[in-house]
Parts: sequence; C-alpha cells; structure tokens
Amino acid sequence: MRDIDVFFEAIRSGDKDRLEALIHINPKLISEKDARGFTPLILATYFDNDVATHVLIENKADLNAKDASGNTALIGVSFKGNVALATTLLEQGSDINAVNNNGITALTFATQYNKIDIVKLLLEHKADTNIKDNDGKTALDYAKDKQYHEIATLLG
Repeated sequence: MRDIDVFFEAIRSGDKDRLEALIHINPKLISEKDARGFTPLILATYFDNDVATHVLIENKADLNAKDASGNTALIGVSFKGNVALATTLLEQGSDINAVNNNGITALTFATQYNKIDIVKLLLEHKADTNIKDNDGKTALDYAKDKQYHEIATLLG
C-alpha cells in the first residue's frame, strides 16, 4: 500500500496518533491528492472527521486547496451541513467566497441543499451574496427557485 493510501485510511478512521506519526515521517503527505483530487483536508471534512481535520489544520494543511471539481473543504462542508467544521474552517481563514469550477460558492451550495444553519453562519462571516455562478445565478436566485422562503429572507 502506498504512503498516501495509508495516510488517507488514517484520515477516514480518525486515527490521530497514526496521522501525526505519518505527518512526522512525511510532511508532504498533507498536500497530496487522491485520484479525485481530494486533499487530506477535503477528505477529512467530507467524512465529518473532526479529529483528522484539526490535526491537518494544526500541521498547516492548505485550507483553500481545491479538488478536481474546484471544491474547497468549506464548499464541501457547506452542502453537507456540518456547522462545527464550517466554523472551524472559517475561524482558521478559509476563503469564504471561493468558487468551484461551476462558479458555485459555499453560500450557493448551502442554499441549494437547504442548509439554513450554514447559510446563517456564512452570512455572519460576511459571505458575498452577489456572486453569480456560471449560470448567472446567485444564492438568492436558487432560494427563490426552490422556494426556500427562510433562506430567501436571510439572503434578501
């Protein structure tokens, strides 16, 4: 098994001691990507793994690295709805207005997936509500299209 595969398995399992040992042996693992372009941080947040996320951040993982679709860890947690991880990423300096390959931001994804608490969090951190995706739509446009009235009110 390759080092990166062992590292990603340690992330999936949340094995803090193993993660720290692997980083100590090979610090470059933090910036490696898997076949889908996932960085260790993106993978950790995708699996809602608080322990691995914190270990990676403490070891200077790139908060704004993108996967093959252009998603950052913050964009990913925004459609999944994990407020704790989104808060951690924002507090550590994630780019709140990063866009993926389709021009979609964390705020747009949170809106599309009706993640009200994430929308509120992103707005509290001054997410730009005027960013349009590649289809020319803002988060508010999606809230109106999907009749997510509470989110539309927050965005409007």
